[in-house]
Formats: sequence, C-alpha cells, structure tokens
Amino acid sequence: MKIDGLVSGLNTAEVIDALMNVHAIPKTLLTAKITDRNSIISNLQSLNTSLQELFEKAKAAAGASSLAAYTATASAEGVTVAAGAGARAFSTSIVVDAVASAHTVVTAAAGADAWGGTFTLVASDGTKTEVSATGTGPHDLAKAINAAKAGVVATVVPAGTDAGGDPLSRIQLTADRTGAAASFRMYRGTADEVAGGTATDVAADAGAAVIAQGADARIRLFAGTAAEQTLTSATNTFTPAEGIDVTVSAVSSDPVTVTVALDAKAQTTSAEAFVKEIAALLTRIDNGSKATIGDAGEKTRLGVFSGDSTVRSLRIALSNAVQAPVDGWSPSTIGISFDRNGVLSFDAEKFEKALADDPEGTQAMFSQIAARVQETTNQYSDKYEGLLTQRITGQQDEVKSLQTQVERWDLRLEQRRATLERTYAQLEVRLSALQSQSAWLTSQLASLPSPPSSSS
Repeated sequence: MKIDGLVSGLNTAEVIDALMNVHAIPKTLLTAKITDRNSIISNLQSLNTSLQELFEKAKAAAGASSLAAYTATASAEGVTVAAGAGARAFSTSIVVDAVASAHTVVTAAAGADAWGGTFTLVASDGTKTEVSATGTGPHDLAKAINAAKAGVVATVVPAGTDAGGDPLSRIQLTADRTGAAASFRMYRGTADEVAGGTATDVAADAGAAVIAQGADARIRLFAGTAAEQTLTSATNTFTPAEGIDVTVSAVSSDPVTVTVALDAKAQTTSAEAFVKEIAALLTRIDNGSKATIGDAGEKTRLGVFSGDSTVRSLRIALSNAVQAPVDGWSPSTIGISFDRNGVLSFDAEKFEKALADDPEGTQAMFSQIAARVQETTNQYSDKYEGLLTQRITGQQDEVKSLQTQVERWDLRLEQRRATLERTYAQLEVRLSALQSQSAWLTSQLASLPSPPSSSS
C-alpha cells in the first residue's frame, strides 16, 4: 500500500521516481548501447547484402566471354537474327526456300446431328488416338478433340444452312505446332477400323479439304556453290552457327545476308556498369566511416563504420582487387583507375579503345579483375565463414548479452522500488505514531492543575 506523504506532507511518489531515475542510469546506458549496436548491425547487414550481390555480378564478369556483346542484322525483313551465349562474329548468306506451316484440315459441312460416333486421329508417326463425343453436335466433337490433347486443335466454323434452312457447321482441325512431324489425319471410325482400312478419312469427304499441309521450313547455306547445304526446321528457327539463331517468316529467292558483329559500345557499357557497382560500394564505406565535426558546442558525430577494422580491411581488399596489376599491366591501361582521393573511376573512351586494339587482352584483364573482386566479396560475405558475416554475428551476440543485462536490471530496479516504497510507507506510519504520542502528551500537560499563586 502506497502512503504518499499523508503525515509528512512529502510527495513521496516523486521522491521515489527521482531516486529510481538515478538507480536506472546503468540500465539507460545499456539500452542506449543496444540501440547503437542494432544500428550498426542493420548497416552491416545491408553492406553484406550488397557484397553478396556484387559477388554474383563479379562471378558473371569473371567469365572468359563476359563482355561478349553483338549486333545481329539481316538484309531482309523476312529474316531476324539473334546472338546469344557463345556467339562469335559471323556473316553468311541464306536463301529461304520455304517457311514452316501447321497442318490444317477443314471437314465437310454437316448438320447439327452429324458429329456423333467415334473418330480416330492418326499422327505422322502412326500414333492413333480415339475420340468419342458425348453428344452428336459439332461443339461436342470439337470439345472431345481438344480434350484428347493429341496435338490437334478443333474449332467449329459456321457453314450456312441447308435447303431446309437448318444450320450447317464445319470443324477446322489445326496442328498445335508447325512442321511436317505435326501432320495428322482424322478418320471416322475406331482405331481398329483404321488399321483394317474400313474407316473413312474426313478430309476425303465431298466438301472437305486439306487447307495447309504441315511442312518444315527450308533454307540453303552457301547457295550456288559446291558447299551448298540445306537446313530444315519445324519451327522456322535455324542455328547456322553456335549461339546464333535465325528465324524466317517469308520465302526469299534472293540471298539474305545475315551478319553478327561485335558491339564495342555494349561491351563498354557492360564493363562500366560493373566498375560503377564497385565504386558505389567503396563510396558507401567511405561515407559511413566519416566523422562529422560539429560546430562550437556541438558534438562530433562518428560514421556508422568509424573504427570498424573489418569494414576498413574490406575497403582495402576491394581496392587492391581492382587496382593491382594484371600480368604486370595496370588496370588503368583499360580505363579502370583510382584518383588521388581513392575514388574509383571508369574511362569509357579508353576502355573502348583498348577493346579495339586488343579485344582478347582487354577481356582477359577485365575477367581477372572481376575474379579477384569475386574472391574478395566471397571472403567477406560468405554466409558461413565470411569475415563481415562473423562481425555481424559478433555484434548480435553482444546485443543478446546486453539485453540479458537489461532484464537483470529490470529485476533489480523493481526490487529497489519496492524497498523504497516500503521504507517511505514505514516512515509515514512512524511519523503518524509520533504525532499521536505528541498530541497525547500535549493533552496530558494541559490537564495538569496550575500551581498555586504566591501571596504578597
């Protein structure tokens, strides 16, 4: 029970709070330290994430053809060219003799009840698929054909009316992919009847037709020479050389020139993006390590990485990975250099010239620099043994220890408050008892008879 100065007149609640604030100073310092450590952990984790991203980019950049970039062109609109991984400079002429087509059949027109029974789809390889509609209408049969997933798509097409005015329909059957291998036939009858020769081909009915015969695309390389070579494709796409895809969409009797050439501008842009990624990370470390000197009367603020030896060594290691010579040659020869303030820069013009003068040597130097960056970033950001990862783990362990200390202080302070409240409560009770005793004595003294007065 709290007795707040009922007898003493003191504001004991405020007195106790003031005393508790003094006793809680160690806990307040611990809490502030936890906040500071959590801020450091958050920044270190963010830096570690950026390092892991740089590791992946460095891993890709370290490849022997990481800078490979090409422009791919064709001299006719009916031909498109794409250069992918493994492409090299290439130029040739092709003649497009045919483009791939999807096999398409349209049935004869028939009434609403003429589509029942069993039909059999026969693929070009002889595979037979029986189809039986649940009803006798054209939509019932089309639905059954599509559900069979036999490589044929069925669509109902209106076909006018018969002499009596009743609606007629056709079913258009189209292979779901182009090429001769996707060709098919549809018979009215079972698979056994097809095998026995008693089933009828729907394309042979009066009024039915094969709209398009499934066929492969054909091109000729080196046309008109002793080395003339014919290539076929079911998809209209050819690979005349490693990493180069040519897609045709129209026949061309005249030769079409296909060209794949190195794109120096794209190569330079790729290298510049990688170097700028490293530069941004180094700048981030530098900014986080700066101390901001305050004006008169203000405190100097330290950066979040100030005094952190792990981050400092990371900065040095990354810088060395970029600027160390490669086979005796400085990276500055291809436009990668540090200025006197330690800022990493990239000279695009110098790099592009180096590519033009020695493409293989420039690629080799760039790849080796990237490989060193990859090794460094892995050394610090590996999720198990990375130096920065271990630094973060150490900080987290310290925070856990500080939180344990804060919990202990909470118990101490709770006990201390209880002690103070009990002490002040007892003080009030004691003062009350003393006041009561004082009042009793005063009343006793007042009741004593007055002494007789002396006669003159």
